[in-house]
Amino acid sequence: MAAASKTQLSRGLLSIGQVQAKLLGEFPDLAQSKLRFLEDEGLVTPKRTEAGYRKYDAADVERVRLILTMQRDMYLPLKVIGEHLDAIERGEASPLPQSVGLVEGSEVVSRTRRTRDELVKAAGATINLLQDAVSAGFLPASETYGDDAVAVLSALAELQRAGIEPRHMRTLKAAAEREFALIERSLVAVLAKPTASGKARANERARELADHVDVVRAAMLRSVIASELS
Repeated sequence: MAAASKTQLSRGLLSIGQVQAKLLGEFPDLAQSKLRFLEDEGLVTPKRTEAGYRKYDAADVERVRLILTMQRDMYLPLKVIGEHLDAIERGEASPLPQSVGLVEGSEVVSRTRRTRDELVKAAGATINLLQDAVSAGFLPASETYGDDAVAVLSALAELQRAGIEPRHMRTLKAAAEREFALIERSLVAVLAKPTASGKARANERARELADHVDVVRAAMLRSVIASELS
């Protein structure tokens, strides 16, 4: 009876390898180490067999998909994603103003990937501007894009209408590379561990630090504007 019960319990559950295979179509770079990292961070808690093997149910898989989608399309650090998920589990409003209507188990999940033509239309831009943005390094060369790309291309379209083209802002990429070098120096201890988990932690910490750099950079620009135009 106990053996039958265990068999019944395992039905529909997936191993970590099966979860990886199931999601690779949406997230080609997904590694099993990433799934283990999400568990280490407390974002996903798969069941364990007596032998210690991870077993994911449908809700676990959808939760992983939600986390990865929010990371990819919204560039959110795991800490913020965790707060979002915790709020949903408590039945509270999400702390993310842009995520109104998102619920765990949805298809972020109704957030869709857009084709190049759909992206151009949503951003009020042109295909030439998209190509210029890719050439300048502001957007990746891809067949589909998330919501973050709409925001970037929309901003570039507004700047273009003001006479500022992507080629005029190549210095921003150089500045971003210098900022990364600054962030990278602060991650020496984490990067010293050449494991997949260590790299994932470094990537996550770099995202968090980049958010703080964004705040400071914007404040500096506003200060210069106020000083020069006052």
